[in-house]
Amino acid sequence: MKSRYHVTVRFSADGRIEVAGDEITVSIKSQPERGSANRELVKRLAGHFGVSEQNVRILSGLASRKKIVEVIVIA
Repeated sequence: MKSRYHVTVRFSADGRIEVAGDEITVSIKSQPERGSANRELVKRLAGHFGVSEQNVRILSGLASRKKIVEVIVIA
């Protein structure tokens, strides 16, 4: 499953996930430095979808708030 995500960093309410139309907003506390925000995003999405972190890949937008992320969910 590929989806578009908007990431809000340095947010006080950590882990909030909102769906608005075809975009999903994820709020995280991490600073966007040295990949820490991307690592936290992967961790949050893996927990949300109940999959391993290895099943979540950022396909584009590593240095942007707008990302395309693939989550592999095996039913």
